[in-house]
Amino acid sequence: MQDTSTISAVFGRLSLDSVPIHVPIIVGTFAGVAALGIIVVAALTYFRLWGYLWKEWFTSVDHKKIGIMYLVLGIIMLLRGFADAIMMRAQQAIAFNGSEGFLPPEHYDQLFTAHGTIMIFFVAIPLVVGIVNFVMPLQIGARDVAFPYLNNLSFWLTVAGAILVMMSLFIGEFARTGWLSYAPLAETAFSPDSGVDYYLWSLEIAGIGTTLSGVNMIATIIKMRAPGMTMMKMPVFVWTALCSNILVVAIFPALTVAFFLLILDRYLGTAFFTNDNGGSPMLYWNMVWMWGHPEVYVLILPAFGIYSDITSTFTGKRLFGYTSMVYATAVITILSYIVWLHHFFTMGSGANVNAFFGIATMVIAIPTGAKVFNWLFTMYRGEIRFELPMMWVVAFMLTFVVGGMTGVLMAIPPADFVLHNSLFLVAHFHNVIIGGVVFGLFAGMTYWFPKAFGFKMNEFWGKVAFWGWVIGYWVAWTPIYFVGLMGTTRRINHFDDPTLQPFFIVAAIGVAIILVGILGFVMSIVMGIVQRDKTRDTSGDPWGARTLEWSTTSPPPEYNFAVTPIVYDLDAWQDMKEHGYKHPKDGFVAIHMPKNTATGIYLSGLAVALGFGMIWYMWWLAAISFAAILVIAIAHTFNYNREYSIPVDTVARNESRRDAQAAARI
Repeated sequence: MQDTSTISAVFGRLSLDSVPIHVPIIVGTFAGVAALGIIVVAALTYFRLWGYLWKEWFTSVDHKKIGIMYLVLGIIMLLRGFADAIMMRAQQAIAFNGSEGFLPPEHYDQLFTAHGTIMIFFVAIPLVVGIVNFVMPLQIGARDVAFPYLNNLSFWLTVAGAILVMMSLFIGEFARTGWLSYAPLAETAFSPDSGVDYYLWSLEIAGIGTTLSGVNMIATIIKMRAPGMTMMKMPVFVWTALCSNILVVAIFPALTVAFFLLILDRYLGTAFFTNDNGGSPMLYWNMVWMWGHPEVYVLILPAFGIYSDITSTFTGKRLFGYTSMVYATAVITILSYIVWLHHFFTMGSGANVNAFFGIATMVIAIPTGAKVFNWLFTMYRGEIRFELPMMWVVAFMLTFVVGGMTGVLMAIPPADFVLHNSLFLVAHFHNVIIGGVVFGLFAGMTYWFPKAFGFKMNEFWGKVAFWGWVIGYWVAWTPIYFVGLMGTTRRINHFDDPTLQPFFIVAAIGVAIILVGILGFVMSIVMGIVQRDKTRDTSGDPWGARTLEWSTTSPPPEYNFAVTPIVYDLDAWQDMKEHGYKHPKDGFVAIHMPKNTATGIYLSGLAVALGFGMIWYMWWLAAISFAAILVIAIAHTFNYNREYSIPVDTVARNESRRDAQAAARI
């Protein structure tokens, strides 16, 4: 008996039974992941890259490298999240006529929970944050973000959350409660296993990283713009990044508190989200959807900024209606915070409340539609070049508008009563996220890839990725709209009506086509690296761009600008090209940049240990990890900066005839 209590004190509720060796799919997945991991580790060891990666990347505080690492994380997690989608669609395609399919119900529930969680928190958010991290400081003429160390920590906390999610695949299980962990189903009485705890701790840790990143980006935009760059001279992408991060800082605390109260329910037996002892599940849902719907705009607003930059570049024109685009962005930001209740029109809030939120949901379509017209007017009479980034823009406009119209349809409370729990809603959500966010992220990665590395991605495989995603989306989700209109409910792993099977078979084919698009994107990067000598362009202007970040080389130096640019005009780069540069003769410029730091990695590793200890009731591990986090965080405050001494005659500086006038104006 004493041995049992000792083991329990050391390992908590973790035991050999927690490893699902009896589930063939998981065992096979583990074998594949382990084999791939061994190959990667062996390759990095053979080519002696560990030291290089540690010094130049993992410990870097350079916003550009951190942005690229966010993108790598997002692509890796995309492969994992899409694997879940493939299994779900395959299951639904064959689970008819009495067949239960190949996924047990409890495994299917884990899959659709993990799929939604990973795709939003560990694919979409890292990809958006990565692009903002890379592009925004360059566009505002800053050398780095306001808090470089915090930027490194934010990234590694996101990695820590992703690690915990991946661990749940092989140790214990993931939540079976939906991607927002439905209360009271997520309470201990209904979900006593480790799945919900994995969900809560991984998202609490990653959410802290995202919130800190939001604070960092806002401070950077407000305080570190180049001289002369007033708010109304900022590129539209910077405006969308600012509004997106304002939403992050406003909404993520609500989600963090909701999850923390659920943790208290599960660990201390409180009753915040139960019908017993004065609690209310609707309290949880209001807090979650106060985060949940603005989160859509956290993702889509930077994508709108990407589309604006690309449209201007590939039409050879200034963006039509800059001021109206800025105001539309601000209006969307405000309205996005007062539409959350349309997610539970069917919960009995009352006609007046439903009417208010229904009208607010319809109104938000107005500034969004204004943006679409601005892009169209920018294209009008422009010299449009249908290169790959511009192709993504056109596909977005055709796809996203349909998703917007179906959203307005569900904003009507009586219609929502019919459609709310149907697959029509799921199709609408994917219509907006894929057609708006995913297309924008692929457009942005394609557009700014040569800025990051000095050469373009492979065009052939890039077009394979484009057509795979565009065709695959319509094939995969059009049938789901139809079965949703027929009344087919969501969260179902098998069906009794055989007439629905053809629709799900077509949807599964569409998912297979999207897989071709994902693999095509990966191949476009691989082949771009292989053929980089043919497409290398370090001039800083590979697409003929019209924004400030192209006034640096490709890739930019760690300090971005040896001499801080002065902005005279909204279209800063075009203005610089027209008025030319003069080269200073002699001398050096002292540039102070922060040292690299391993603090983020250490704190991230300890956060994983803390989360793992709390998930499995290993209190000693949690306590030691938490204490170590405090010690390392305090010790980090003694780090110091380093200085670069840059020969100014190697860089260009604008000394145009308007300097004196601009200085007086500034």
